[in-house]
Amino acid sequence: MLTAFSSSPCQDGEIIVEYRPLEDSVDPSNMLCAGKDSSSVMEWAQCPGERSHQLLETQQSYETEWDMVNAVSFKRKPCTNGEGGHERSRWAFSFSISDLRSITIKEEGWSYLVFKLKESSTSLPALHFHQGGSTEFLDSLRRYSLLTEIITFSYTQIIVHLSQKLKKDPYVTTLGSFSKVTNYIFDAIRGSEEQHQRPPEEVADLLGEIIPGLEINQQEEPGFEVITRIDLGTRPEVQRRGPLSAEDWAKHLDPEGRMLNIAHLKQVIFKGGLCHAVRKEAWKFLLGYFPWDSTLEERKALQRAKTDEYFRMKLQWKSVSEEQERRNSRLRDYRSLIEKDVNRTDRTNRFYEGIDNPGLVLLHDILMTYCMYDFDLGYVQGMSDLLSPILYVMENEVDAFWCFVSFMDQMHQNFEEQMQGMKTQLIQLSTLLRLLDLAFWNYLESQDSGYLYFCFRWLLIRFKRELSFQDVLRLWEVMWTGLPCQNFHLLVCCAILDSEKHKIMEENYGFNEILKHINELSMKLDIEEILHKAEAICLQIKSCKVRSRRWTVLDLPHSISDILGFTTDAAEPGSQESPRPARPTHQQEAFSNGHGHLRETSHNSCKVAFIS
Repeated sequence: MLTAFSSSPCQDGEIIVEYRPLEDSVDPSNMLCAGKDSSSVMEWAQCPGERSHQLLETQQSYETEWDMVNAVSFKRKPCTNGEGGHERSRWAFSFSISDLRSITIKEEGWSYLVFKLKESSTSLPALHFHQGGSTEFLDSLRRYSLLTEIITFSYTQIIVHLSQKLKKDPYVTTLGSFSKVTNYIFDAIRGSEEQHQRPPEEVADLLGEIIPGLEINQQEEPGFEVITRIDLGTRPEVQRRGPLSAEDWAKHLDPEGRMLNIAHLKQVIFKGGLCHAVRKEAWKFLLGYFPWDSTLEERKALQRAKTDEYFRMKLQWKSVSEEQERRNSRLRDYRSLIEKDVNRTDRTNRFYEGIDNPGLVLLHDILMTYCMYDFDLGYVQGMSDLLSPILYVMENEVDAFWCFVSFMDQMHQNFEEQMQGMKTQLIQLSTLLRLLDLAFWNYLESQDSGYLYFCFRWLLIRFKRELSFQDVLRLWEVMWTGLPCQNFHLLVCCAILDSEKHKIMEENYGFNEILKHINELSMKLDIEEILHKAEAICLQIKSCKVRSRRWTVLDLPHSISDILGFTTDAAEPGSQESPRPARPTHQQEAFSNGHGHLRETSHNSCKVAFIS
């Protein structure tokens, strides 16, 4: 693909993108081309004679990735002077960058781009880059606009923004790769710098577009029970202990190798984690690879069967010839993405550092085999982060694979195309935070941050990028116990936010600053402090009471109990209080119109609303 740049002293200075087939005249003296030994882009200014001749020689001296059958140019919109231009090819088109809404990137062995304009009844033809150059084209586009990416199951979509203030903001360049979705949500919700806070109905529409399937109720509904006060009570003190030793682990084994007193064992692991010598065996139980009630002989038989199954799947992709792979774009794309991610996963860890490291080979092979195990999902960016600690602990290809399969059973919805797991968790987290600290939640809401999308990366890969490698091992094994409640990882998020809320509010952080601050917490968090606080928050919520205008004391709202897996006793016989409604069988949690309401709706007539 040849990309040309030229400018004209036009007063409006509007940037347009113009496509024309190669047969349309192209001035080689105005070309941009990629340097042979550099990823940078060199601009060739217009100059006569010798410089033009040198350019042609340079281009012919090696194969530039942009050598293609058409040309795309960026140029200043020329001033209208009333002169007619030459007849253009029927395939040519042009548009202003300010009219560009998004670019969808798809792969079919080569990249092709599909442009979507903000207001246009006609669709533009796709631009195909059979010999590369799409990346350089987008790099050129970034000179004039801010591009943020959303990576989905089958394609990448780039959203185009022209806000210069956002483009220069340091937060944009500090967020990691998983913040691309956060960037997109941030730009879409906040809008341009000239706008004030978007009206609630517009926020609802935008977030619904960003996260398909998310329903946001903007209408007041009759039948709400108004909660006037939530008494959280004093946050209790909790005690943690040291990690479970190998000797203590052995005490929980009977002569045939069955685990004894499993509930107590999980409690001990929750309270202190495991010493590293125990992890290789204990993680297989915690992740469900080994049944807790299995004997040693049963586990050996299981491993033999799982080893055969693993290598049968591995052989499937290993035996695909190059000729076959050329006709299998999905497998080819999975392999390409896995190779890229493996080469940048935990390379500072000794287990994965260096060139031709065997750990990297195993990481690659396990992920490729997982594509055979679950071809519909295949490989999605971030899965290498979930596998890396497991392989590090197992030091065995087969065991690591099946433990990873078990972990992915829990995390599967996070990586599906519709990302239903992420939608649900973000809503649940906001529900919990609102109960814990209404003032802080209202502050975030006032900064368009009530949806907590800055926690996206935390939830997507379970804090893998936020903690040191050893702290990740400790956190994961604690969470895998399932104690002290379900979705304990959401309370871990609440604990981190609780520690940061004073700084965020006292410094009056806005949307940009909140995102930047949260991102910069990476590798600065104290895991033991977080686990202390998260457990204390769990106990605090479990014992809190809710007072209302109609009922003296209520149980926790059903949304909270449902998220954390708490159950509530029925009303005492003979009580003079109004009867409590039956627990709803279905709930739809929704955010309100900016006044801080969180609603529960159900098939029953009773609903609950918190008020500021």
